Amino acid sequence: MRAAIYCRVSTDNQENEGTSLQTQLEACLKYCQDKGYEVDYRFSEAYSGLTLERPKLSELRELVRNEKIDVMVVYALDRLSRDPTHGVILTQELEKHSVKLEAVTEDIDSSELGKLISYIRGFASKLEAEKIKERTVRGRIARAKEGRVPGSFSRTYGYDYIPVSQKNGGRRIINEAEAQWVRQMFHWLVDDGMSTSAIRDKLVALNVPTKTGNIWRRSTIVGTLKNPGYYGKTYAFTTEKGKVRGKPQKDWTELPNVTPPIISKELFDTAQRQLQVNREKSVRNRKRQYLLSGHVRCRQCGHAYCGDTLGKKLPDGTYTRVYRCSMKWRSKSPLCRCRNRNWRADNLEAIVWAELERYLSNGELIVKELEKQHQEANQLGVYKTQLKDVQQQLKAVDREQHQLLQWALKGFPEIQVEAENRRINKAREALQARKTELETQFKASHEAAISIPRLEHTVELLRQQLKDPDFQTKRDFIESMGITVWLDGENVEITGFIPTEESAIVTTQS
Repeated sequence: MRAAIYCRVSTDNQENEGTSLQTQLEACLKYCQDKGYEVDYRFSEAYSGLTLERPKLSELRELVRNEKIDVMVVYALDRLSRDPTHGVILTQELEKHSVKLEAVTEDIDSSELGKLISYIRGFASKLEAEKIKERTVRGRIARAKEGRVPGSFSRTYGYDYIPVSQKNGGRRIINEAEAQWVRQMFHWLVDDGMSTSAIRDKLVALNVPTKTGNIWRRSTIVGTLKNPGYYGKTYAFTTEKGKVRGKPQKDWTELPNVTPPIISKELFDTAQRQLQVNREKSVRNRKRQYLLSGHVRCRQCGHAYCGDTLGKKLPDGTYTRVYRCSMKWRSKSPLCRCRNRNWRADNLEAIVWAELERYLSNGELIVKELEKQHQEANQLGVYKTQLKDVQQQLKAVDREQHQLLQWALKGFPEIQVEAENRRINKAREALQARKTELETQFKASHEAAISIPRLEHTVELLRQQLKDPDFQTKRDFIESMGITVWLDGENVEITGFIPTEESAIVTTQS
């Protein structure tokens, strides 16, 4: 018989530990082996048993509806569902398509009495789940009234969490290694006008570690930039029970003196205004398209150029599109406002695309660049190994210096200690220089590995549409090639993965 195994735990923590899911899977596999079943599908996920909207369960139900399996095996009935109503729905669905439901730890009677027993068990499981949830909420409220951060707040980037069991527990302390990147995110947004997507890409390119070891996501960046905890304000119970939507702020519970500030409230407020500006001017929300959005920088002040329009409406009802430096906004102080000129979008986009099109027409150059990117990407593992080795050597040097300190404290000859200390410092300087070099090489190799598939796909699309590529294909090419356009008065300089020459192009229109 064709079998599918379904395993479930309720929390990501259980999934990350692996023990619960792994135990279920091993027991189910042994059960199928003893029964002589052929296991064609295995599903494991961390999701609440009180909902049917589970990704892996949905895939499994699709197999049932297509009659791809004969039996579904679970570790226990409550792994399939904790809601009795949902249990009935799933059971009827299985019966309709002649799929048997079997559990490793209990017998499932298909009689009416057995169905009733299963229903009652499911109802009891739901009651127990509700009791657990209610006790958990009561505990969180009690801790909040004492001014202590609920446990779910312990994974906030930029902070370490003092457990409740310790003295003065239930509070955060600053993790300076992470806090420096929190500050950098806010300054990238406020000072450089970078989008949340660009900030994410920057963190990935710099190989900045996350709190959990996963990859950086745009949603994480948005959550960080909107979190008032970073200027010292902490709130609990901001959403409705069992729902995603938020409560009105007047119903939030403020937790005093539990989170030390990493940034000022002024910087936080400025960031919120910049996020609003970014939303209003983002490519997906604006009525007008800007081909070079996110890829134009000011050579004079180093900040981003943003797409905008001139205030006067043209006879055809449209507005003139322009690019202007983000440091020219009226809200900026006159002392720091950039004086670099605006550029008409039509003119600048035509200049840049004509330059890129010239290189696209050179097939040999494209092939060489792709070969170069492949070679760079192939070195990723080598650089990673060498970087790890250098880091180990730096730790060994630190241990040597610590031992040298012990020698000095025990009265070793001063001349000998100083000579040894000079040798250690010289070795550290050489290793630090090598580490910096390897980090640069690793970053370039990592970026190449990410860009190759997209670059190859985009180049192929452009070859097919060389005479008249559409807007999105052009955008994909500019992004995959890491193109940056630098503007300085009348000069346009294009940089990126393609080895372009520095371009100084003079235009008379502003």
